[in-house]
Amino acid sequence: MSWVDIGALDAVPERGARLVKTQMGCVAVFRTGHEEVFAASNTCPHKGGPLAEGIVHGQSVTCPLHNWVFDLNTGEAKGEDGRIDTYPVRVEAGRILIDARTLAARSAA
Repeated sequence: MSWVDIGALDAVPERGARLVKTQMGCVAVFRTGHEEVFAASNTCPHKGGPLAEGIVHGQSVTCPLHNWVFDLNTGEAKGEDGRIDTYPVRVEAGRILIDARTLAARSAA
């Protein structure tokens, strides 16, 4: 994996999210716990809702438009036929790092 720094952990509130602009497109970054962070597509496949504005609960996010719920580990919609792209992230020294290769593969598709 090729890790790229996308910002400070403190910039994302616990049980919240932020939209992060990268050179390879925008990514929704979700923080569920003290140092538990996930990254995924910002767009709900149902009606295009902005997931970074959704409700973060457990390891899931609920779309703010029509309440579709996505597992942030897998990207799978719960109880619906749909999924969002997810990207490997890690936290190191208070910074959020994302796997640039996985993100670039999405951009190339």
